[in-house]
Amino acid sequence: MLQLDNQACFPLYALSREIINHYRPLLDELDLTYPQYLVMMVLWESQPQTVNQLGERLLLDSGTLTPLLKRLEQKGLISRTRRSSDERVVEISLTIDGVDLKSSATDIPGKVMQSMNVTLEELTELRNVARKLLAKTNRGCTSAGKTE
Repeated sequence: MLQLDNQACFPLYALSREIINHYRPLLDELDLTYPQYLVMMVLWESQPQTVNQLGERLLLDSGTLTPLLKRLEQKGLISRTRRSSDERVVEISLTIDGVDLKSSATDIPGKVMQSMNVTLEELTELRNVARKLLAKTNRGCTSAGKTE
């Protein structure tokens, strides 16, 4: 069992790094890291989001998420405001620049598929298997039932 070729986690880990490497040059043009891009995608879907909601959706804890949000705020893409009814809750909203950035990002998924030489069907199958396995873990996957 302790052979690399017998491990399911290694090819997933290597594939994850490979996929992110295909995103990198495209995201560099937008001055975003991959985790920042994930935050932006969630906010492009629906805003405002609380820090906790973002963390649940992205499977990130607040210690990881807070520095990401600070950097996005410094770039002028999001605003962070405390909820007036409960100052412990921080709401994240897109700025006008953050909303406008979406139009520059719309072709990224297609370009990544092309650069990886994979089909939508292959990626959909991979995504569905990954979601199924994530749903079996304690963390789960909040978007397990969604399709694209």
